[in-house]
Amino acid sequence: MTTPRVPYPITAFSLACSLGHTTDACLAELRAGRRGIRDVPFDVPFEANVGAILGELPSLPAELAAYTSRSAQIATLAYPEIEAAVASAKARYGAARIGLVVGTSTGGIDRTEAEYFNYFDSDEKAGWKPSAAYQYAKQHTFHACADYVGMLAGIEGPRLVVSTACSSSAKAFGTARRLLDLNVIDAALILGVDGLCNTTVRGFNSLGVMADEPSRPFGMDRPGMNVGEGAAYVLLERESDAPRAFLRGVGETSDAYHMSSPEPNGAGAEAAMRDALAQAGLDASAVQYINAHGTGTKYNDAAESKAVIRVFGDEVPVVSTKAYTGHTLGACGAVEAIFAVKAIEEGWIPAAIGADPRDPEIEVHVPTEIVETQIDTVLSNAFAFGGNNCSLVIGREA
Repeated sequence: MTTPRVPYPITAFSLACSLGHTTDACLAELRAGRRGIRDVPFDVPFEANVGAILGELPSLPAELAAYTSRSAQIATLAYPEIEAAVASAKARYGAARIGLVVGTSTGGIDRTEAEYFNYFDSDEKAGWKPSAAYQYAKQHTFHACADYVGMLAGIEGPRLVVSTACSSSAKAFGTARRLLDLNVIDAALILGVDGLCNTTVRGFNSLGVMADEPSRPFGMDRPGMNVGEGAAYVLLERESDAPRAFLRGVGETSDAYHMSSPEPNGAGAEAAMRDALAQAGLDASAVQYINAHGTGTKYNDAAESKAVIRVFGDEVPVVSTKAYTGHTLGACGAVEAIFAVKAIEEGWIPAAIGADPRDPEIEVHVPTEIVETQIDTVLSNAFAFGGNNCSLVIGREA
């Protein structure tokens, strides 16, 4: 029997995604039932909808401009809202006792794409060289954004990057918790971040899962997914006098069923959810809301539904917020953890837009109107290619 793990307080967070440039703006759109789904903001040879951030993204500070990529710019956009909380944590613990754990699936690949396009457009390919502004190690790589944010925030503790596709920033919570358990750090700044790029938009289209309309998770004849982008910061501390919520359980499994498709009966997803509950010391009946992974693809939604039914039955509300934000890939675990905390703080579950009429093979309870109710515990799922699954249990109390 799994011994319940130490719960750690979530003390601050910030978010920028296709719904808005701030947490409040994103939550206002979510509550109003308005999507952040729109046309692809660059040229592709097919029709698709994505969760793209509107408006100009901020430039990086001049002394760190060498780290410029779309992901770094989105991370910069979301950072000011959590800056004061990070400064407070540094004053409390010391910068060397604060870790940074980044979850991402694409890094800064958009910068390398831009250089490739420059090459293909060049009339002098034999003598072509990348632009002087292009630096692979500081822009393309997974660690580039971690290095940039670490310097931006003045964090001197361990910096780690988790890249497990769409479960990346959910698994970052597990990594952060292990660092706290081992007394390596006293606080962790978790960042989930991904920016739109040709590789993801064209790649998912080549898999036949990209929709040319807004996605409809759990809906009948659902057309597929909308790739999205965003940055979500969560500050996890050893202790707090004013916690927003608590990280109570992190269930991690890898069923390795297929390179891109989930195990059809949701076996790995089920194991992750059960492990997260066991680590939290809770029965399934304690969960009032499940933020589903719910990409809007035929096989993902069906497999997740089967797993949820076996663990929770058909009464707990299940909603996928990817219908609003698009699938933010490596960022979605942290993005949706923030939605889970806000559900607890404010007592509401967003409407499952696009799920009516529901797929008759989907047996979970999918509320198509906003639900106002007290919520003490949320389970949030993030499942990835290769059967890399992660479930978080977030609660009001420790």
